[in-house]
Amino acid sequence: MHRLKDFVRPSVPHRTTSLYFYLWQQARFKTQPGPDVTVQSGLKRFSTAEATVHTGHGHPVRMREKSLTMATLNPQVKAVEYAVRGPIVIKAGDIERRLQQGVKESFTEVIKANIGDAHAMGQQPITFLRQVVALCCYPQLLESPSFPEDAKQRAQRILQDCGGQSLGSYSASQGVECIRQHVADYITQRDQGVPSDWNNIYLTTGASDGIMSILKLLVSGQDTCRTGVMIPIPQYPLYSAAISELEAVHINYYLDEDNCWALDIEELQRAYLTAKQHCQPRVLCIINPGNPTGQVQSKKCIEEVLHFAYEENMFVMADEVYQDNVYSSDCQFHSFKKVLYEMGPEYFNNVELVSFHSTSKGYTGECGFRGGYMEVLNMDPQVKVQLIKLLSVRLCPPVAGQAAMDVIVNPPKEHEPSYAQFTKEKSSVLDVLAHKARLTERILNSVPGIKCNPVQGAMYAFPRIFIPPRAIQEAQARSMAPDMLYCLKLLEETGICVVPGSGFGQREGTYHFRMTVLPSPEKLKVLLGKLKDFHLCFLEEYSQEEPQLSRSSQHQHRENSKPDA
Repeated sequence: MHRLKDFVRPSVPHRTTSLYFYLWQQARFKTQPGPDVTVQSGLKRFSTAEATVHTGHGHPVRMREKSLTMATLNPQVKAVEYAVRGPIVIKAGDIERRLQQGVKESFTEVIKANIGDAHAMGQQPITFLRQVVALCCYPQLLESPSFPEDAKQRAQRILQDCGGQSLGSYSASQGVECIRQHVADYITQRDQGVPSDWNNIYLTTGASDGIMSILKLLVSGQDTCRTGVMIPIPQYPLYSAAISELEAVHINYYLDEDNCWALDIEELQRAYLTAKQHCQPRVLCIINPGNPTGQVQSKKCIEEVLHFAYEENMFVMADEVYQDNVYSSDCQFHSFKKVLYEMGPEYFNNVELVSFHSTSKGYTGECGFRGGYMEVLNMDPQVKVQLIKLLSVRLCPPVAGQAAMDVIVNPPKEHEPSYAQFTKEKSSVLDVLAHKARLTERILNSVPGIKCNPVQGAMYAFPRIFIPPRAIQEAQARSMAPDMLYCLKLLEETGICVVPGSGFGQREGTYHFRMTVLPSPEKLKVLLGKLKDFHLCFLEEYSQEEPQLSRSSQHQHRENSKPDA
């Protein structure tokens, strides 16, 4: 027989009873068991769904107002935009799911040319990189004869510097020490002897993590003293998103489309002087090779930029993640650090420069590992301490990504067993990318109303498109950018997903889209063929004059428009 106290709800918690326990106990009496309840040691456990809907006696639950709403959301989050995964891409995902469910469209697949994700587009991994990472992840494979000795040696060296000799342990916040040393050696070799100190190397979660960390250090001040960040237009939307999130001031400088997207120093000076009237320009961001524009900046251009930074005491951020992706025989990658060194000690010892690299691009395309590094030059020692503190908050970059970065900066040597296969795979990837870059440029330039600059490097074409006035008017009526309307219609009619140029920035009155050259040559030809047909139909549809009313129709229209007597 149950005792009375088992059914009576205590009205006041005992002095020794915690408030949490009292509230939990109250909830026990109010809630009736449901089908998913399991009773264990006198405790009742409910699924989240059940706890939400059960009221005890069937009474309706009053839903409390949420603490986090669009009204209370951080306004800087609202200001963030990232076109590469924006509305067009979300729409593409919806269409893709409908196709999988059997819904009929005028196309059978969605071709995603919106993002530089090489493996998603069918590129095969570099064997040696995957071997080293696999050995690090599962050291028992070190006993297997299936793996070459040079891969085993690299894995063993990495594991020696990992806590407990396990990739599952945290590394130092700056990264695994031996990998940082290998990065410094790589930079010295790349720059033909320009020294690199591994203490200036910080491993990052892709390049994006490093870029965001450095911007956090740089943004300060209020009103006209607020930090201004100079970014190229067109730009990779990470920069505009980060600037918005940090409440810094956007300073746009426009690349010269008529000169293959070159950086014009006079335009840089114009943007700087204009911005000084309302903020404090302190940061200059460069993307070389360019994203989304695909240009490779000349050595002379880089010298002019560094001289400008020296004269105006600007902090330079050089995004060099596409340094292996140079396709034009007339172009060569020049690192900002090497050019700075060659300008002499007055420049090299004073200009504050951070350069970034990543596993995600180049010939490996290992986006998912989120590996990267940054090299920091001429940073104030006390600020460097603050940088390490900031990096320590996120503990460390993914250690598997660090291992992948190690392979990129420490590939097989000529005398090692994996050298031949590694070199063959690397050359094959880069040769195919160069072929697809030329193919894309050639086909796009054959289409009336499309003009594409040479894709000298990186992984993208950024063609300029002519959009008829009627299409512009329709876009305005639908509260969207004209090239957004163009890309939306392209997706809906062909299944091709590209990103409107308005998401990257462009001169007013011009329209573009960005597409990757990563699909296989066969699929790329299909994509470009469909794009050509669509563009011609788009021009025809929106270039037609509005049908004119006949005289009798006009008279009838006027009669019908008269107000009632």
